[in-house]
Amino acid sequence: MISQTSARRLLGASLLFLGSSGSAFGAGFALIEVNATGQGNAYAGAAAHTENASTIFFNPAGLTQLDGEQLVFAAHYIDPSSDFDNDGSALAASLGSFGAAGPLNGDDDDGGQSAFVPNFYWARPLDDRTTFGVGVNSPFGLAIEYDDEWVGRYHAILSDLKTVNFNPSLGYRVNDKVSIGGGLNVMLAKVDLTSAVDFGSLCYALNFEFNGGIAQCVGAGADPQAVDGAAELDGDNFDDVGLGFNFGLMFEVSDQTRIGVAYRSEIDIEVEGEADFTVPSNAALDLFLPGAMLFEDTDIEAEVTLPASFSVSVAHEVDKFTWLADVTWTGWESFDELRIEYDNPSQPDSVTTEDWNDSVRYSLGFDYQYSDKMILRAGIALDESPVPNEERRTPRLPGSDRTWYSVGLGYTVDNTFSIDAGLTYIDIKDADIDNEFESSVSTINHTLTGEYEADVVILSAQLTWNID
Repeated sequence: MISQTSARRLLGASLLFLGSSGSAFGAGFALIEVNATGQGNAYAGAAAHTENASTIFFNPAGLTQLDGEQLVFAAHYIDPSSDFDNDGSALAASLGSFGAAGPLNGDDDDGGQSAFVPNFYWARPLDDRTTFGVGVNSPFGLAIEYDDEWVGRYHAILSDLKTVNFNPSLGYRVNDKVSIGGGLNVMLAKVDLTSAVDFGSLCYALNFEFNGGIAQCVGAGADPQAVDGAAELDGDNFDDVGLGFNFGLMFEVSDQTRIGVAYRSEIDIEVEGEADFTVPSNAALDLFLPGAMLFEDTDIEAEVTLPASFSVSVAHEVDKFTWLADVTWTGWESFDELRIEYDNPSQPDSVTTEDWNDSVRYSLGFDYQYSDKMILRAGIALDESPVPNEERRTPRLPGSDRTWYSVGLGYTVDNTFSIDAGLTYIDIKDADIDNEFESSVSTINHTLTGEYEADVVILSAQLTWNID
């Protein structure tokens, strides 16, 4: 029997390989990069246009459109840029009572991190009406890392979310016009968050409250922004995996037209892990508050509800063209806050209020059968951001509305193999940020103010193997 330790190592290895991710490339921190064929047309019509076994993710009813057993391997190289331009970021206003209010110091930075995201799918007919399939992909992810001394270090340095979703599915042909499908989603998640802690500002607050002044802080050189420590939080849900489901319908209106409808459920992710704190010796709280027990290493827990989504897609063939359209709603209202609870009873919860809105993605595209062996693709998409305003935009998730421009091609090598490639440029609307750090200690409620300028380039490749 595999030990729990061995199982965790195996799951961790799966996350490192399959769950790698860069800055989120759909709205919020959703990842749409689950095949290369759809990448070429900005995933327009994805729930109605069945080209291979990756339909498991978009609409499992599409499995009934496949002929024979099939394997699909896809990979995506994602290169984001997310430049921050400081415009008046400031220390907490309450520091003004100590004569210490002023600007946040530190440089501007680009937190974008390049990443590699692979996918895998397998489908096999069970009989004339039923097809079974399994998909392995990463529907959600995030990787943003700033310099340790950048201006927003108290809000965020590293934000890294990796997910792996195992999605066994069935497609069933009801009749010549209608197919249905459904699947189970088993999701693993691993998260790492780091930030700097302004122990100088914290020292001012605690000493003024409990010791009647800030003389000890000044004497120790523990002034605001002068003695930064660090908080490192990491956790996973390997002991309590997230579970959800997806289902879909496909209507063959005619030989030329198909309509697909698909739904993916919410998934609750419950993370357990550890918090490691680095406290500078000249700002250690036990020098000023013996027995305080703050910022001691401890276990943590956090819960996040990943959103549901609902898609309606159309695929319509005219001569050599297949015209594609899609509307996808994502229920981001489920992401109202990020709360981290500490086992140390003296350590208050860390809370970031999100208050996100539901969002909609619109896409149009086409496939063009250039020759018997080659397909050309193109598409455009408008992807709404769920972030409601500049106060709720954070450097961990600095999202904004985005526009996709995609091209791609597919080439059939022979009856067994085909290859596909897609290239996307995502233009992200410039976004203001005016986010105040949330804390029960008002002297560290620093405000990050400025503007993000961002874009993303994605290169995708895929191999499809028709086994029989």
